[in-house]
Order: sequence, then C-alpha cells, then structure tokens
Amino acid sequence: MKQETTKIKYFLYARKSSESEDRQVQSIDDQINRLKQLASYLNLDIKKIYTEAKSAKKPNNRPIFDEMIQRIENGEASGILCWQINRLSRNPIDSGKLGWLLQQGILKSIQTIDRQYLPDDNVLLFSVESGMANQYILDLRKNVKRGTESKLQKGWKPNLAPLGYLNDKAEKTITKDPERFNLIRKMWDLMLTGSYTPPKILDIANHEWGFKTRTFNKKGYGGKPLSRSGIYKIFTNIFYAGVIDYYGTQYSGKHEPMITIEEFDRVQMLLGRKGKPRPKHHEFAFTGSIRCGVCDCLYTAETKKKIIKSTDETREYTYYHCTRKTTKIKCNQKKNIPVDDLEMMIEKEIEKYTILPEFLEWALEGLNKKNDTEIEDRTKVYEMRHKNLVETQKELDELTKMRYRQLIDDETFIKEKNTLQSKIAQMKENLRETETRAEKWLELTEKTFSFATYARKAFLMAKGKEGLELKKEILLALGKTPIMKDQKLFIEPNEWFAPIKNDYPALEARYVRLEPQKMLTNKAQKDAFVSLRTQWLPGRDSNPDTMLQRHVSYH
Repeated sequence: MKQETTKIKYFLYARKSSESEDRQVQSIDDQINRLKQLASYLNLDIKKIYTEAKSAKKPNNRPIFDEMIQRIENGEASGILCWQINRLSRNPIDSGKLGWLLQQGILKSIQTIDRQYLPDDNVLLFSVESGMANQYILDLRKNVKRGTESKLQKGWKPNLAPLGYLNDKAEKTITKDPERFNLIRKMWDLMLTGSYTPPKILDIANHEWGFKTRTFNKKGYGGKPLSRSGIYKIFTNIFYAGVIDYYGTQYSGKHEPMITIEEFDRVQMLLGRKGKPRPKHHEFAFTGSIRCGVCDCLYTAETKKKIIKSTDETREYTYYHCTRKTTKIKCNQKKNIPVDDLEMMIEKEIEKYTILPEFLEWALEGLNKKNDTEIEDRTKVYEMRHKNLVETQKELDELTKMRYRQLIDDETFIKEKNTLQSKIAQMKENLRETETRAEKWLELTEKTFSFATYARKAFLMAKGKEGLELKKEILLALGKTPIMKDQKLFIEPNEWFAPIKNDYPALEARYVRLEPQKMLTNKAQKDAFVSLRTQWLPGRDSNPDTMLQRHVSYH
C-alpha cells in the first residue's frame, strides 16, 4: 500500500564523495534513476533535484547541500529524498542539523531507498544511524592512516610517484619510468653544473628533447610538455635522492634514487641563489653553502657590533659558525670564523684551479679541434644507433603481424612487445643524447677553462649585494658541498677540474721560467713553447706559429 505523503514536497539529493571528474561518474546517475523510480512508486512530489560532488566528512564543505537546507528552512520543501543517510552527512555537525530540523517538524520526512525517517520517530534511531555514518569515516581515517604509516615504514611512497617513476599497482611499489627516468637525471646533471637555470633546462627538455609528462587513465590526462612549476617541483623534491618526505616527516625510500643527497643539497643551494621563490632574510654570501665536518649541520653567519673605546666608533664584524641544530652528535666546532678569514680560505681553493690567460687560449684551440673529432664520432655513433632503432622497430612490426596471423598467443605477444618497446624507448633516448653530446661537452669544457682563468679575479673584485651572489656562485662551482672542520675549509672538486689541479702547476712553473730567457734565440724560445704546449694538450697535432709568435714577441 502506498504511503500518503503527497502533500510533502521533496528535494532529491544525490552525492558522490569524490570531486574528481573521472571517479564515481556513474554513481550520481544511478542514484537519481533509482530514486525517481521510488518517488513514482510512493507518489512523492519532487520539487528539485540537487547533485553534488563533495565529501561530507567536514561541515560547511557542501554549498549545494547548504542551499537545500536553507530552502527547507524557508518552507519551500519539507522532505529530502536520498539514497542513504550517509549521502546527507558523515559528520556530527550536519547530522545534528538534520536531526534538529526533523524533531522541530520543519523537515517532515527523510526518505531513503529502504526506509523513511519522520518527526514522530524515536530520536535515538536517527542518531544511531547517522552516528554509524560518522563512525565509518573515523574508522576509515584510522585504517587509512595505519596503512599509510605501514607503507612509509616499509619504504614506499603511499601516493602518486613523481615524474621519472611509476606506481606498480600490482606489486604496490614504485619503479623507474623507462621513458623519462634518464631524461630527468639529465635535467639534474645540467642543474648541477651551476651553468643552467631551471627555465633554461625547461626549454631544453621541452624543445630539444621533446619531453612529455606521463598520461593518466582513459581520458588521456597528461602527455603535455613539462610546466614551469613542474621543473621546480622536480628540483625541490627530495624523493629523487631516495628519501620520502610525508608531511614534514622523512622516511628512507626503497625506490632507486636518481641522485645523491649531496647532489640534492647542492641544487637546493643553487636554487637559493635564484629561481626558487623563497624570501631571503640575510645578506651573507656563504650561509647555507658550507657544512660542518663534525655534525654535518650548515654554517650560518651573524654580524656583531663592537665599540672601539679609543674613538667611541662602532664597527660591525661578520662571523660564520656552525648552527649545531642536531642533538644526535655533540659538535665541538664553537669558534667563530671571521668573514675575511673564510674568504681567504676560499681564495686559496680557487687558486688551485687558476690558469694563466695564455693557457686558456691554447686550451680553447685544442678543444675546438677535439670538437671536430667529437662531431665525426657522433655522426658514426648516430648512424649506428639509428640503424639499430630501425631494425628493432621492424622486429616489433613483424611481431604484430605474427599475432594478427595467430602464430603466437597473447601472453607471448605482450611479453615480447613490452621488451621491444622498452628497447625502442631507450634507443630513442640514446639518439637524442648523441645529437647534443658534442655541443654540451664543448660548452661545459669551455666554461671550465674560462672559470679557471677568471674566477679568482672575479672573487676578489666582487662588491655589493651582487658581489655576494657572485662569490657564492664561484664557491659552489668548485665542487661538492664545502666542509669546515677545525677552522679549515675542505672542498672535493668537480671531476673536470682534476687535470688543472694535477697537471697545470708544473707547466705554469716551466712557462714562468721561459718568459725571462731573452738570451734564447727565437727558434729556441719557439721550440720550448711548443714542447710546453704539447704537454698541456697531449696527443694533439698543432700549428703553434701564430700564437707562439705573439707570446715570443712580448720579450
């Protein structure tokens, strides 16, 4: 027998819990269709249909729901038709509001798919069922939190893997993205040189490498060039160094690291110089650039004022010292280091890699010749790699034809196809790498020798705010994060400085000895310089006449 509820005007309310467009899409349509059938059977008068894609876990989070309640309070309707009570509320605030409207008779009926709630009903019944919906959310939150914590403790990121990695849903782990892992590692390499800004790297990745983000689900989200914010997300995410940062707590990850912690720290210091939008609270050149050799904390700086009694003049002195922020290791590095002393230490480190301008000219000439050879080698390598790519693509085409002819089963086809596609992706990456290898090598090497020639002079002459930034750049360009221990500075140099540090001092000493020897004939001087230059550029045939005549004429 149908219920006599025709005088009550109903609002039909259908809700899905996810705000994502592609999740639970069918849920709302199913609710509306079934509830319309129920309304027809019970002869209910539906005044308006409300739909919403918002979570009901928190109060004041659903504008459509709030509008519906307001219209009920205004007397435009006095009933709600919904799938279940938990579609209306999953928090005690909204549940209390509905219960109060029901008790006051403002809300005369809440009709769900399996029962009706009326003002004359026992209050406890509605409270218990709405409380069960609330408790479900509390239990779900606890279980999710417990599962998340367990996953983090095991070393796995509980949500979406960043670019360069993929979520393995079957194994519930994170693996390398064969298409993007090496490309993103190259982005880090460019950043670590100190010669590229994030926007420049972004331009290279998108326009030279053809980088595209990964594609998600059937609607094809993603698959676009990397964005400006995306490049900064990469360079500020410690996940790439094998660490999972989850709401401020760090866990050791089991995924394969792309970079080392030292490389990550170096990039953060480079971003502190420019690129990363964060405020600066100081005007010190080397704060955050040097680590303590005892406790591994960063060095900071402060300015102290001192009054000179004889003249009543106030002078400022800048000192650097360890922050000693860790409690795990007792740090004994308590002495302050005056900024002048620190800059003298840095200057001595730069001096180890400083060359005379004459050697720069010789080096650049040799590099240009070597670059010609690099281009020839690159062409041969490119042809060979392109040939291999074409052959592998043919293998994949033949495999597909075999499947069409039903010569192999699905399992064999999928296995072999995945293997070939992985090989093709790697081959394409190798081709892209070959295309730019010679140019990038030449650019880096030229910058290395130019740095070795002019960095010391630039460091000594740097003044003002821009000078502070320049000094920091020069320090970071020398090598890995500088270490301070017992008031001594230690820097492990970048590998490209090794020939300068190991071979150059003896050559410079010979060069200096040759310069004042005016008693030598031009031929003797020329032969001596040729010998010296050959040692600086071993294995290179050269025609030194023009350059050496210029040096010899100085005498």
